[in-house]
Amino acid sequence: MMRLDKLLANQGFGSRKDVKKLAKKGQVLLDGKPVKDLATHVDPYTADLVVGGKAVHYQKYVYLMLNKPAGVISATEDVKEKCVTDLIGDEFKPYNLFPVGRLDKNTTGLLLLTNDGQLAHQLTSPNYHAEKVYEADILGKVTEDDVKAFEQGVTLDDGYVTKPAKLSIIRSFHERSYIEVSVIEGKFHQIKRMFLAVGKKVLHLHRRSMKGLELDTSLTPGAYRELSEEELDLLRS
Repeated sequence: MMRLDKLLANQGFGSRKDVKKLAKKGQVLLDGKPVKDLATHVDPYTADLVVGGKAVHYQKYVYLMLNKPAGVISATEDVKEKCVTDLIGDEFKPYNLFPVGRLDKNTTGLLLLTNDGQLAHQLTSPNYHAEKVYEADILGKVTEDDVKAFEQGVTLDDGYVTKPAKLSIIRSFHERSYIEVSVIEGKFHQIKRMFLAVGKKVLHLHRRSMKGLELDTSLTPGAYRELSEEELDLLRS
């Protein structure tokens, strides 16, 4: 059960003070009748609630798939930089969404935003082995020796040895390579540092999938949509 004023505030109808004003105007209906006492407790999932002629469908958690563009940071607020949450419409602002893990400022591709902390932890903790697949443009000729090095774990500049990663060479010629790499952890600038460790440089990095969830190719950079139940089941499995 939840207080009515809290429920409506959480669903984006403004502060509790704003909701009180709506009730005074007779715009808050519960079971077809105007509500005057917003301290009333209701079941948010079953209550027949209408505000300003709009039916309220309670949603505790929100899950969005974003095609992250370059030049945007994976944060909720920053005084200088544009954040991924700045790309999200006002209808989702009340949910206080946050990015699941981080993509570097100029890394593009699949980024999930949610307010479900438990699922976010399961997708980012290396203990759960949630595989993340990236495509990259590399300065340098990637070889089978690099593939073997990634399989064994690469020693980064701070001495940390990464968990085994799968590196596949899509095309490699002269001093330019196009590869696919999958990892189960997300250290700071990890993939860029892994390639630096083998004498290569990442020119562009794009995340294609996370735990089997593929980026919707119909989403243009900066566009987003809610996940389907089937996609949520895949992430929770």
